[in-house]
Amino acid sequence: MSIAGVTIAPLGKFEDDRGVLLHMMRADAAAFERFGEIYFSGVREGAVKAWRKHRSLTSNLAVPVGSIRLVLFDARPDSPTQGKTMTIEMGENHYQRVTIPPGIWTGWKGLGPGMSLVANLATEPHDPAEVESLSADSPIVPHRW
Repeated sequence: MSIAGVTIAPLGKFEDDRGVLLHMMRADAAAFERFGEIYFSGVREGAVKAWRKHRSLTSNLAVPVGSIRLVLFDARPDSPTQGKTMTIEMGENHYQRVTIPPGIWTGWKGLGPGMSLVANLATEPHDPAEVESLSADSPIVPHRW
């Protein structure tokens, strides 16, 4: 099931005997709105980081190291996919960018092994007043880890 406004784009990954180059976002990409900040979140294998919902920020996520199961829940009252859940596995072997508009609950679980690294190119600098949080087992989101 897909959620309205969420896009998934395959990303370039170029390897040679020296290492790897991983693309994430270009200013001329269709998903690029503006630059707010970029940050990285580490998640250990089996750990869950959930739930967060941004009021105005758009997230652009990629996982260059490790792998995660990303779960999205559409809580937007005016959305055609309100109440729907979307699950995406992403990481080194499924290297892609997921663009998440405001109003969608977001969480992920580290699939490992070890520490996975989630990069977020956000359209706004972090503002604690702009984001809402719930516990990973909140009944508001119909997903059980």
